[in-house]
Amino acid sequence: MIDSSGMKIRTGGPEDIPDILALLDGAVAWLAARGRTGQWGDQPFSTTPTRVEHIEQYGREPFLIRLAVDDEGRTVGSCVLSEVRGTYIPAVDERELFVRNLVTDRTRKGSGIGAALIADAVEEARRRGIGLLRVDCYGGGDRRLVAQYRALGFTKTESFEVEQPNGVWHGQVLAIRL
Repeated sequence: MIDSSGMKIRTGGPEDIPDILALLDGAVAWLAARGRTGQWGDQPFSTTPTRVEHIEQYGREPFLIRLAVDDEGRTVGSCVLSEVRGTYIPAVDERELFVRNLVTDRTRKGSGIGAALIADAVEEARRRGIGLLRVDCYGGGDRRLVAQYRALGFTKTESFEVEQPNGVWHGQVLAIRL
């Protein structure tokens, strides 16, 4: 898929994990510079072995990595999909496609990368014959991320909490019914 800006969406693999980690590191720095550390903290993903290991799992089944690549071949966004939700996410009684990770190049904020990746995820769900696309995100703080997903067509469903060493992480599940 290619959009009007020349951005292409392609399938990624294990060789793309360094690009995903770089996008996540950029997002953490961007959030931390704005005092928004509740989502992912203030330390780069690439410097925390457990986080690196977690992201490396995306290069294996049951995950599908979809990458947004600019006209110069640079990875500017990543969306990781799976029919398996995270363990802390409330279950549903139907087949679903779950957005396990979505991150974009923060220097290109507002350029439609996230929207293109979500549109691609919707098409992947349809291709698989799945009628439900869900995502979870940070639901604490100013809830800007929840608002961003709502602007992309998602509807809020359940809230949840995950105990972390530094306190409770507040999450929000959102869904698009196809």
